[in-house]
Amino acid sequence: MPQPGNMPFDWTYYLFGGLAAICMGFAKTGMPGTSVLAVALMAQAFRHNAELSVGAMLPILLVGDVVAVACYRRHTSWSRLWRLFPAVSIGLAIGFGILRIVEGNELRPVLGLLVVLMFVAELVRRRVHADQVPHGWAFTSGVGVLAGFGTMAGNAAGPVMTLYLLSQQLPKDRFMGTCAVFFFTVNLIKVVPYAFEGMINGETLTFALFGIPMTLVGVILGRWAFHRFSQRTFDTLILCLAGLAAVWLFLG
Repeated sequence: MPQPGNMPFDWTYYLFGGLAAICMGFAKTGMPGTSVLAVALMAQAFRHNAELSVGAMLPILLVGDVVAVACYRRHTSWSRLWRLFPAVSIGLAIGFGILRIVEGNELRPVLGLLVVLMFVAELVRRRVHADQVPHGWAFTSGVGVLAGFGTMAGNAAGPVMTLYLLSQQLPKDRFMGTCAVFFFTVNLIKVVPYAFEGMINGETLTFALFGIPMTLVGVILGRWAFHRFSQRTFDTLILCLAGLAAVWLFLG
């Protein structure tokens, strides 16, 4: 279980932590692929304790989730969420078990490799027009387990959900609404396990006082960008950001 450490009150703490919060706010209302960039930046801000970086992100995520749900809830594709949630619950349980024995940041190469494979699979699907593949039970269950595991172990389910929803060919409003409700739900579930593991404590809550205003800056930027991108540009940027985030996780 992580123990609270001394807060590194220096410019790098504020730089990386602030950028992480801005990226997360942007992800909630603009381009979800930036969420894993936020995870990597937060790990750098809390380089004295990688597990605390995961706990520190949760209050920021919840603030961004509330805003995203308020903006996009009317466009949620509930049918796609109900198909995912049973498998997601299994992934959440596995992720919590992993948190009991290893530090969350050690999972980044494994998650990165899996996301790279999904990224390649999506590119192949678009190439051959195999529209039936992403709608199968096995594919949906695998995505659900991986998303639940990734979000519990390191707040790193963004690319998985991004690629899954892109494979469903959702319009961008419905894409954002479905993402918003999914992450609000799973992040609420994570509060108790994170508190139990000591990942939410005085140190991480103190960071939230700085991070939440930065998140709101990212929310404003994300809303501005969302209304200025065409559907094709939106999908292309999402794929590029998800690919970069996967490489970052894999190499990190």
